[in-house]
Amino acid sequence: MRIRMRMRVAGGLGAAAVGAAMAGAAVVGAAVPAVAAAAGLAYHGYVAMAGGQVDVRLAPQNQGPSDVTDATVRLHWSQPLAAVQRLPEGCARYDVSTVLCDTGPLAAGGVGREIRLRVGLEGTSTEVTLEIDTLWEGGSVDRTPGNDRQQVLALDTGDQYSF
Repeated sequence: MRIRMRMRVAGGLGAAAVGAAMAGAAVVGAAVPAVAAAAGLAYHGYVAMAGGQVDVRLAPQNQGPSDVTDATVRLHWSQPLAAVQRLPEGCARYDVSTVLCDTGPLAAGGVGREIRLRVGLEGTSTEVTLEIDTLWEGGSVDRTPGNDRQQVLALDTGDQYSF
């Protein structure tokens, strides 16, 4: 049996994610199939926009039942980001409107470290939509996909919009 896989890898973050995911893959015809751990990630926080700068604070939560050794959260803005960004440690620019951030380890039923970042938008805008989702869950399987996806509209008022 021939299996075809197609993967898109983002810098060093993606390479580690792909390697870990492949390490836990089941081998066709193996006597004992590998079973991936189950975990459900969710994100809570806020986004605020003022003067073309967007502040994001979020805390990853692992609803279990298994621990997650590491995960990557994807933050995608509806507007292109300015060419130069100062991102916190553990975050990297993926493309013109996306940033990937490492969550670190997440215990089952636990809350991870807060991720804080400020990005500048290219040009002027009165609003931006931020999409938040999980790119990689440390090789775990999410049995409730969708609860890790958020979409938040932020107006350029300085108000905080919770998710």
